[in-house]
Amino acid sequence: MTTSPLPAIPLPARTFRIDPRHALIASAVCWIGFAAIVAMVQTGRTGAIDSAGLLFWRSGNDLRPGGPPWLLEGVRDMTALGGVLLRNLFAIAALVALLFLRLRREAVLLAGTIGGGWIVDSLIKALVGRARPQIVPHLTEAAGLSFPSGHSFNSAVVYLAIALAFAAISPRQSVRVTLVACATVLVVLIGVSRVWLGVHFPSDVAAGWLGGAGWTFLASAALHRPAKVVAEVTSSRT
Repeated sequence: MTTSPLPAIPLPARTFRIDPRHALIASAVCWIGFAAIVAMVQTGRTGAIDSAGLLFWRSGNDLRPGGPPWLLEGVRDMTALGGVLLRNLFAIAALVALLFLRLRREAVLLAGTIGGGWIVDSLIKALVGRARPQIVPHLTEAAGLSFPSGHSFNSAVVYLAIALAFAAISPRQSVRVTLVACATVLVVLIGVSRVWLGVHFPSDVAAGWLGGAGWTFLASAALHRPAKVVAEVTSSRT
């Protein structure tokens, strides 16, 4: 009895890359907004907005957010998606998938974007040195400095970078837009959850969104060629 060989599975081809000029423009817009928030925080002009944002959905003597218990648990689950463990698990899964699809350039670019984003976020936190809010009770564990929100910054970097990486293999604009839109919605919900849980000021979260997106677009333009060189070198050695 003879068996016929299994047909080869075609690997996806790259069909899209965000225009570097557009990426740099988007990055510049985000970083300008980020710088504006830093200036406002340093001069104390975000106090009213920050207080109003933290107190918006809270009432009673304990200043806990309203709603049923399951809503609070859902918010905690949402914030976990921006935490170190789950965020990095998704990043590793995406890297493995890209390598399996032989998209080494995209894998290297994704790794560089995420690693660089973590460094940028840590440096900014140390430079600004803002303490966490004490206006309302913290409903989840949170340590370290407050500005920018690490969950917001790093989730923007990870999920937007993953969306852009997989958008590279889709020839349909609607698919690419859907990927980026879904990543954006997820990042927004993670940021809102940080304010809901009382561990970040709204300005921390807004700065995290802008800084994370700004770094992601900057990395897409600046790290693309180095990622291509690294991918070609590693490919020639295997």
